[in-house]
Amino acid sequence: MKSPFCSSSVLPLLLLSGLIATWSGNPLLAEDDNEPTATQIVPIAIFPFQERGRDVAELGDQVTDLLFADLVADPDLYLVERADLAKILDEQKLNLAGFVDPKSATQIGQLTGAKILLTGSILRVGETQYVVGKVISAETGRVLGASAKADIREDLDVLVHELAEKVRTTVAKRAGDLLAKSEPKADVIARLQKTLGDGKRPTVFVSIPEQHVGRPVNDPAAETEFIAFCKALEFDVIDSQRGNKSQADVVISGEGISELATRHGDFVSVKARVEVKAVDRETGKVLAVDRQTVIGVGLAEMLAGKTALQTATAQIAERLLPKLAADESKK
Repeated sequence: MKSPFCSSSVLPLLLLSGLIATWSGNPLLAEDDNEPTATQIVPIAIFPFQERGRDVAELGDQVTDLLFADLVADPDLYLVERADLAKILDEQKLNLAGFVDPKSATQIGQLTGAKILLTGSILRVGETQYVVGKVISAETGRVLGASAKADIREDLDVLVHELAEKVRTTVAKRAGDLLAKSEPKADVIARLQKTLGDGKRPTVFVSIPEQHVGRPVNDPAAETEFIAFCKALEFDVIDSQRGNKSQADVVISGEGISELATRHGDFVSVKARVEVKAVDRETGKVLAVDRQTVIGVGLAEMLAGKTALQTATAQIAERLLPKLAADESKK
């Protein structure tokens, strides 16, 4: 019999906040202040569980949905509809069903904002039923396991609840293995500057308009952040308002979008996505394409959105600018 929770259209991204408050070193409430402060949000994408053997046919979806039902009941979890996840993965021809390949975890993280991916399988051996979970880091590539077992006569929801508890414990205790350490922007710039050395940099024209919940933004955070990286790394930048594209070697265009994800107590979480394309102005050749999704959290929706857009853009700039410099040096 299908679980009452079973529906292929409700697999979520789960954004885990409460457990992370102590990981990030920033408690939810400042020790010397009664005002809440923003904390790190860790998105977790849940993928379908596979069925290993005929004895567990049609139980994979039930396990997935029961796990979702168990985790979503936690007041410290944020929820994003599965439709966004399925759409993005379908566009990129990535497989939603079955085990997630750890090699694709980084790509899935960039596209969805997920930092941890959760999937697994259900199987039966004799009179014992097992659910085995794989906790995959989209940042470090680390894969951890969590499992539970019970007599086949035991209700499935009891077995899945045990797995959910072990997943919570694994994520909480092994955060250092699953999440990349935050690197200060100054250190990122210094590292990139060392990588680029004295090589040639192309002159760039940057235009990345953005909108929040359908409203255009007069002072785009994404464009400003990208230009800041360019200037710090000694790229000449043509002003998008007063300059002319014809003065640039490379035209960098794109879009930034942010929208309210959910509210939780005094905080709001905002999902932001930035897409960027770099084109050689003279030949029209596409040099690079990149995108990044990030979840921002704060007390004010617009500020949280700005922060998320800046973070997403910084991650793109870190990957894209060295490619442009390398291409320029080959000329």
